[in-house]
Formats: sequence, C-alpha cells, structure tokens
Amino acid sequence: MSSNEPRGATPLAPDREDHGFKKVLGRLDAIGLGFGAMIGFGWVILTGDWLVEAGTMGAVLALVTGGLIMAVVGLVYGELVAAMPYAGGEHNYLLRGMGARWAFIGSWAITGGYITIVAFEAVAVPRTVQYIFPGLSQIPLWTVAGFEVNLTWALVGALTAVLITAINIRGVKHASTVQIFVILFLLIVGLMMLFGAFTRGSVATMEPFFTSGTAGFFLVLVTVPFLFVGFDVIPQVSEEMHLPAKQLGGTIIVSVLLAAAWYVMVVVTTSSAMSGADIAGADIAVADAMGAMFGSTAVANLLIAGGLAGILTSWNSLLMGASRLLWALGNSRMVPRWFGRLHPRYGTPANALLFVGAISFVAPFFGAEMLGWLVDSGSPSIVIAYALVSVVFVILRRREPDMDRPFRIGGRSHGGTAIGVLSVVLCVGLISLYLPGMPAFLSAPAWTIFGLWWLLGLVFLLRIPTGIHPGVDAEHRLVAEVDRRRPSAGA
Repeated sequence: MSSNEPRGATPLAPDREDHGFKKVLGRLDAIGLGFGAMIGFGWVILTGDWLVEAGTMGAVLALVTGGLIMAVVGLVYGELVAAMPYAGGEHNYLLRGMGARWAFIGSWAITGGYITIVAFEAVAVPRTVQYIFPGLSQIPLWTVAGFEVNLTWALVGALTAVLITAINIRGVKHASTVQIFVILFLLIVGLMMLFGAFTRGSVATMEPFFTSGTAGFFLVLVTVPFLFVGFDVIPQVSEEMHLPAKQLGGTIIVSVLLAAAWYVMVVVTTSSAMSGADIAGADIAVADAMGAMFGSTAVANLLIAGGLAGILTSWNSLLMGASRLLWALGNSRMVPRWFGRLHPRYGTPANALLFVGAISFVAPFFGAEMLGWLVDSGSPSIVIAYALVSVVFVILRRREPDMDRPFRIGGRSHGGTAIGVLSVVLCVGLISLYLPGMPAFLSAPAWTIFGLWWLLGLVFLLRIPTGIHPGVDAEHRLVAEVDRRRPSAGA
C-alpha cells in the first residue's frame, strides 16, 4: 500500500500506480455527492409538467419505475466500483472488459452528459434567482430563440461558475463539505414541504390521479436519465475515497433510493397543495404550491432557495465527475495529456476543472432556452454510457469469474449475470425512447449539440491506436503505444 494511503482505504491493484489523488472522502461524503448530483433543478421546473401530463399517481408511478431502473443500473455500478475503485469509473471498466476504443466511447458519452448538465445548472441559477428578484435582468445583450439575454442575468450564472470551479480546484474535501451543508438546507426545505402537505394539503386537489394514460407516463419516464444521472459520480471520485470497497458499492444504491424518494415526495406534496388547473397556470408550480399552502410569498421564495441549493449540489458533483473523466481520458492519452495533470498542491484535476468551468461560464450567455436543449442533448449520451457499462459487467462476469468483487450482486451463480442482462435491456429500452417517432425524440437544437459533441469525439476516437485489446493492463499498453508513436505525448 502506498504511504499516501490512509489506513482502512481500499488499496490500488498491483497494476495501478498511485496517481496522487488525496483519499479524504468518507461514506457520508459519497452519499452526499451521489444524492446531491441527482437532486438538481429538474424537480423545481418539471414537477408542474409531470402533474399536468401524467396526473399525480401517473407521475409517481413513472418516477418509481425510473428509480427501480436506475437501482438495477446502480447495482451493476456498485459491483464494478468496488472491484475497480479508480478515478474515471466507466473508463476503467470498459478498458478492462472491452478495450480502448469502447472505453473512449463510454467515457466520452458520460462526460458529454455531465457537461451538458453542468451547463444546464449554470443557466438555471439566474432563472431561479430571478423568481426571487424579478428585476434581475438589466442591460440587454442579444436575443436567443426568443429569449432576451441580459448582462446582469447572465453574470449571475457565470460568476457562480467561477466560484464553484475555484472551490473544486482547491480540493475535493472542500467541495464535499460545501455539498453536505447545502444538502442539509435542502432537506430542511423538504421537511417543510412534508409538514405543509400533512397539515394543510388535501387529497382532493391531487385528482385526477392519471391523465393522458401511457403517453403521460412515458413523458415523465423519458426524463429519468436526466433526473437520476449523478449516482455514477461516486465511481469517478472513488480513488479519493477513504472507504472499504464493499461500502463504496453500497453508497450508490443508497443514493439512488434517496433520490427516488425525494422526487416522489415533491410530486405528492405539490399536488396536495394546488389543483391541476392552478398547477397548469403556475409559473414555477412547486414554489407557487408551497406559497399557496402556507399563504406566504416568503415560503415560496424559501422553496426556490431550496431549488437553488439543488442546483449547487448537482453542479458541484457533476463538475467533479466530468473533470475526473477528462483526467482519465488525458491520463490514457485519448485526449490531450493536458487534461490528465493534477494540481501540484491540491491534487485535483485542475486543467479539466478549468475546461468544464469555462463551458459553464459561457452557457448563461445563450439564454434560458438552453435549459431544454441541454437536457435533451445530454440524456441519450448518458443512457448509452449506462448501457455499455451494463454490457461490460456481463462480459467481466463471464470472462473473469474469479475477479475480486467485494460488493458482489446476485451471489456467485448466475444471479449477477441476470441482473447485468436486465440492466442492458432496461438501458436499451430507455435509448429507444429517443428514436424518431418516440416521446423523447430530440429537437433540432438538441440534435445539434449532441452531434457536435460526438463529431469532436470522433476526431479523438480515430486517433486511438487499434489493437489495444481489453485486459488488466490495457491502459499501460495504450499509453506505451501512444508514447511510442508520439513521444511528446508523454511529456
């Protein structure tokens, strides 16, 4: 074990070098990062649409179904992260089980999903703040898709990007501590919502329980990849966890279940406060419902502050995840090595953090219409990554049955493989929802963002040497081959 590794931490495998990450995160940190990543801003702006399109129980059923799907995928991730607790998560699993090019595809997919959501949060911050301060928008700049972008509005998101990026560069423990405190505030808001529902809510306003039948159900279900992305941040920072491997796998399942419970709670409390007709005419239904329930604008603003807390926790976690994935890609020479460097003092992937931070700084200047485009463009990439991880899980179960699996799912027989196959089927089912003619078929702007990301990825993919077969030392062989062809790449 490296002298830098605290006692009780999961040791690196013999084929892995100590990359210099600091093992400073515990179990509460892991759950906070996973849960906080999933509880972003979606529950604030989408709940009203869910209730209008699907009804109270239709929305609840879709969210529970989505939570169960993500729990199955989470089980797969839990076994893999416990077996390979290395920074970059998916990148390592796919290298070992499917080879270099598939590892790039999976890593590029989830990185794209993370970056779109980080940019989404940067746009969501001024959108949220403006609910509390209606006069926020001053000094018009330009109009994008009918939305007038104002300098003061955009700067709120841009300067928040600077702050969160700076906190992350200074150290993962600093970022995690901020995460825990913000989540505590968010949970207080949740308790207020429950208190209001039980003391002032009405079952009568929750009707109709179902609207639009299966169409409404699927309109909510297609948001699942966006709503639940983030549990997989835990694998990205696993090399920074001071935690036994078996517990590391379990934190993923706990975070998914907590997120599912949160979404169901938000739907039920909102529908108990306002009728369907009132919800349909609301600006931000969750906030308006809480304001109406307590007869107070201050309570509505407090709910919006809770939404802002959700933005910050999701942004913080996914910025961590995206930067660790870019670090892993750079460390493997799949993208410029610049991304694979750690800060000499703080031990964080500072260059990767700056890159993602710069994107989030710019995003608010494209206006509020970006919110929908970013959600739509990132979700298919996220599900593609989940599907590939599920496939490699099955491959490794068959090819390496004796691999050390501290968090083994389904026992030692074929139960684990069956869970992996089920995860593949469920992910393919989610992907099918984005095909032409299906409920989640992307708009033209979303397809443009999706296509540009993958076009850039194709440039890097074609530069990866062929013949790098899967295996425990796949990364070492890839790095050696790239450095042999381009000696400057190792500089």
